[in-house]
Amino acid sequence: MCVIMVDTLRGNGMIETNTRREKTVLLIKLFIPILITQIAMYAMNFFDTFMSGRAGTDDLAGVAIGSGLWVPILTGINGILMALTPIISQALGARRMEDVPYSLMQTIYLSVFIAFGVIIVGGIVLNPILSLMDLTPNVERIANHFLKSLGVGILPLFIASVLRGFIDAHGMTRVTMAITLLSLPINILFNYLFIFGRFGFPRLGGVGAGVSTAITYWIIMVITTIVIIRAEAFQNYQVFRHWPRISLKFWRDLLKIGVPIGFAIFFETSIFSAVTLLMSRFSTVVIAAHQAAINFASLLYMIPLSISMALTIAVGFEVGAKRISDAKAYAQIGIMIAVSIALIFAVSLFFLRSSISGIYSTDPAVKKMISHFLWFAVFFQLSDAIQAPIQGALRGYKDVNVTFIITLVVYWVIGLPVGFWLGTETPLGPFGYWVGLILGLACGAVALAFRLFIVQKKHARTETQS
Repeated sequence: MCVIMVDTLRGNGMIETNTRREKTVLLIKLFIPILITQIAMYAMNFFDTFMSGRAGTDDLAGVAIGSGLWVPILTGINGILMALTPIISQALGARRMEDVPYSLMQTIYLSVFIAFGVIIVGGIVLNPILSLMDLTPNVERIANHFLKSLGVGILPLFIASVLRGFIDAHGMTRVTMAITLLSLPINILFNYLFIFGRFGFPRLGGVGAGVSTAITYWIIMVITTIVIIRAEAFQNYQVFRHWPRISLKFWRDLLKIGVPIGFAIFFETSIFSAVTLLMSRFSTVVIAAHQAAINFASLLYMIPLSISMALTIAVGFEVGAKRISDAKAYAQIGIMIAVSIALIFAVSLFFLRSSISGIYSTDPAVKKMISHFLWFAVFFQLSDAIQAPIQGALRGYKDVNVTFIITLVVYWVIGLPVGFWLGTETPLGPFGYWVGLILGLACGAVALAFRLFIVQKKHARTETQS
C-alpha cells in the first residue's frame, strides 16, 4: 500500500496554470480527494458510535459523551496546525524550497508540545468535568476510559495532521486520501476486536472504540512518515535527516496564523453543540429529529469544506508566486463550484427531505420532525457554499484574524442570541434556533465576501506597484 501511495506522488503537485479551464481542472483534482478524505474521517467516527451502540446503551452513551467533549478540541487544535498548509503553499509558489522542510519540522515540534499539553490538561480536568454531568456511574466510567484510551493516540494524531498538511500543500491530496481510506477498515477491524472481544481480545465495549482509534492513529502516522521518506517528490527535502533546533520565533509566526484559524473553527463547530444543549428543554422527539437533521446537514457541509481546503492550497501557491490575478481567479472558480453544487443539493433536499428522514427513523413523529428541520437545512446550503470557500481562500492569503472575529460575531453574538430568543419567545419553538443559525451563516457569508474583496484589492495594488 505504501508503494502504491509513493507511486501516486510522481507527476503530481501544484503547477502554474494559464486558463480558467486549467485552473478548474486542477482545483477539482485537489478537491475530490479531500472530499473523500473528509467522508472517510466522518465514517470512522460513525463506526465508533454505531459499533459501540451494538455493545450496549451505556456504551453508546459513554462514547457519545466522550466524542462530544473531544471533537471540538480536536477540530480547534487541527485548525492551529492547518496553518502549515498556506505557509508551505506560499513557499512553494515563491520557490523558497529551503523553507519547506524547516517549516515542517518546526510544526512537528509544536504539535508534540501541544499534544503533551492536551494530555496533561485533560488528565487534570477530565474527572471534574464528567462529575459535573448528570451521568450514571457506568456511563461516566465508559466516557472516562474512552477518552483516556483515546489520549494514547493524541501524539501520533497531531503529528499525522501536520504530515498530511505537508503533503496536501504540495497538491498531492490523493495520497492523504489513500492513507485515510486505508485507516478506515483498520479502525473497523480493531473496533470489532476490542469492542466485542473477538479472537481472544478483551471485550471492552465502548472503551474499545477509544483503544482502536488510538491504535489507528499510530498506524496512520507510521504510514504517512514512510510515504514522505520514500516518495521521490520529497527526496530533495531530506526530511527527518536534519533536526533543527526549536525556533520559538517560527512557533510565534505559525500561531499568529493558526490560533485564529483554530478559534474560528472552534466557534463554528461548538455553536451546534451549544444549540443541541439548549434543545434539551424540548421533547425527546424534537431532540432526536434535530440531531438527525444536523447530522445530515454536516455531511453535506463536507463539500464546501473540502473546496475550502483545496482553495487554501491553490490560492496560497499563487500568492507565493505573486500571481495575484490567478489567486483571485481560483477563489472565484471555487465559490462558483460550491454554489452550483449547493443549488443542486438545496433543490434535491427540498423534494427528498421526507425520504431522507426515513433513513434516520421509522417513528412517524420523528420522521415528520426531521423533515421539518431539513426544510430549514435547505437554507444552510447557499450560505455554506459562500462562506466556507471564502474562508479557505483567505487562509491562502494568510488573512485569518478578521475571519476569526467575523466567526465569533456572526455565530455567538448574532446567531445564538437570535436563535435563543426565537426558540423561547416565539411560536417557532425549536425551529427558532435553526433560524438563528441561518441568520448567522448568512451574515457570515456577506461579511467574509466583503473581507475577501478588500484583501484581493490590497494584493492587486501591491502587484501593480511591483
